[in-house]
Amino acid sequence: MPQDPTAPDPTPVLELLNAFRKSQVMFTAAGLGVFDALAGGPKTTAALATELSADPDALERLLGGCTAVGLLARENGGYANTPAAAAYLTKESPRRMLGYVNYSNAVLWKMWANLGDAIREGTNRWKQTYGWDAPIFSHFFRTEEMKREFLFGMHGFGLMSSPHVVAAVDLSRFTTFVDLGGATGHLAVAACRHYPGLRGVVFDLPEAIPLAREVVGATNVAARVDFAAGDFFTDPLPPGDVYALGRILHDWSEPKILKLLTRIYEALPAGGAVLIAEKLLNDDKSGPDWAVLQSLNMLVCTEGKERTLGEYANLLTQVGFEGVHGYRTPSPLDAVIAVKK
Repeated sequence: MPQDPTAPDPTPVLELLNAFRKSQVMFTAAGLGVFDALAGGPKTTAALATELSADPDALERLLGGCTAVGLLARENGGYANTPAAAAYLTKESPRRMLGYVNYSNAVLWKMWANLGDAIREGTNRWKQTYGWDAPIFSHFFRTEEMKREFLFGMHGFGLMSSPHVVAAVDLSRFTTFVDLGGATGHLAVAACRHYPGLRGVVFDLPEAIPLAREVVGATNVAARVDFAAGDFFTDPLPPGDVYALGRILHDWSEPKILKLLTRIYEALPAGGAVLIAEKLLNDDKSGPDWAVLQSLNMLVCTEGKERTLGEYANLLTQVGFEGVHGYRTPSPLDAVIAVKK
């Protein structure tokens, strides 16, 4: 049957039909250990099938899928990791995002299946999907290994974004950079590297601090970064003249954000600042893609969402901040900064 020349281009629909298949190619290969098995160099399908206890024909199809999506390359009659797979999908890489990749497959995938109910009800899907009543973050740290790999997954995001965030704003006049919910300390490290006169403090829950010490201790600015344990909603905040919130506010509702921003405002000296690192929605909320999809992810997972610069400005000015400025970056996070009167 000849194609109808008046029919719209079906490419967007076809690409979206294929999108979840591409994701599962990556998730499955990572879960089976394909990328770790290739960390030492190329291997044939037969060798990988033996090592991974997989059916050779089925594995060949998966390897072909990984090649098609840019994660593997054909080499010497076998398969090899591409640079992206080697950096982000192998256990020994310091830039690995494997923990977040596996979390996306094991946890988020099931929750996104209930997106329709989230849209109808306007609430996250933890109870529906898993029967969990406790705050979602308590489930990230059920075992030491889960905690470590989830934080390393977020660390991979941080290594991409944090240098862009601290370079987008001028922090040269500040002396102490306190990263609230700082996880592995990547934002504090990036700030100290970019501003030689700055000292950093990583503030997070007690169970996150040992890994932060380990990661920051291996950097060239370790001597300028301190650590403090606590809950930023209830415990005293370490003193500083700039407080950072990296991928924090999008987790929470407006009342909780106002509570946290008020605590920061009260802790800051006059002229101090708050730095927010989140991906900004366009004013009409039509994009960019990363922010729009992440906002849906926040609906499914949390009580928060992604916001426009105007929405952040409204929250900040309600508390008393002024001089709100937003800066787009080419990374997964943008920067918003505001100053205490």
